[in-house]
Amino acid sequence: MATPTLSTVRTVVPIPNVIHIRGSNAPAPVYHALFSLSDADFVIRSLQGTLYRIHSYTLRITSGFFESMFSLPQPKNSLISDVLDVYEDDFPLELLLKMIIGLPIPRWKSLCDLARVLALAEKWDTPGPLSIMRNALTAPQFLHDHPLSCYSLATHFDWKEEAKIASTHTLTLNLSDPSYSLILGEMSSKDVLPLLDLHQKRRNMFRELLDSPERFAAGNSSAYHCNRCGVTELDNSMWRAFKRAMFLEMERRPLGDTLGVMEGSTPDWPEALACWEAKCAKDDCRALNYDRIATLRQIRACVSLLPSTIDIQ
Repeated sequence: MATPTLSTVRTVVPIPNVIHIRGSNAPAPVYHALFSLSDADFVIRSLQGTLYRIHSYTLRITSGFFESMFSLPQPKNSLISDVLDVYEDDFPLELLLKMIIGLPIPRWKSLCDLARVLALAEKWDTPGPLSIMRNALTAPQFLHDHPLSCYSLATHFDWKEEAKIASTHTLTLNLSDPSYSLILGEMSSKDVLPLLDLHQKRRNMFRELLDSPERFAAGNSSAYHCNRCGVTELDNSMWRAFKRAMFLEMERRPLGDTLGVMEGSTPDWPEALACWEAKCAKDDCRALNYDRIATLRQIRACVSLLPSTIDIQ
């Protein structure tokens, strides 16, 4: 499924540069059931030919686009029955007009649907509907299924708090995966760089924390000896292999929620199992080199210290 963005929506719904008024010589009009009041003085026609009768005053006070259009000098032979062709599909047009006049709208079925209406609301400069859809952008379903698209839309509209929330949810993604190159390429560098920086900071900081001899003395201290016999220097090759595996996992999923856990896929890694089974080489000792519970607890603590949102003002 294509990742929904404003730019991809606009390629699906072509928007000509010229909007023109057609006379009332068209076939019998078909009005939308919710926009057919006879006292409304303005009619909009969709690409499918559906007519939406609405008060021009409502459009003027809710849309910067129509406020500018109605402020222009009108031809002397202008008729109220004239129809404005807006070259928009019924779906985004109906939902936007419902928000403009205060009618309820259904729950959003997909982020692509939301992006289509956002594109029209932006073009018509409608602050009210934009504020309504701003709240919808951080719906759990959208953040879970399309975190990068949510981030792209939030940064496009300069919605900083929503961008921060979405940036956290992108930590489940490996942004170096080619499947994300298209949407990243459509975003401006000022929006992409903070996101890439967040992912990189988490990886680098996690590496530094795992390499800390203060946090993981048994694995990282060159002079560390077996806790039980106090004689044998530990062979830390198993710990180093386990750290490399965790670094790769952090590359794949910077959220780090699969690390330091007791159950799941990571506890069954060959590197993890070898680490927990490593023992002192002294025959009459054979104590375990690493405390599994304490080590996993410390790994979780390291993950909790990592930055979780983009750094924007």
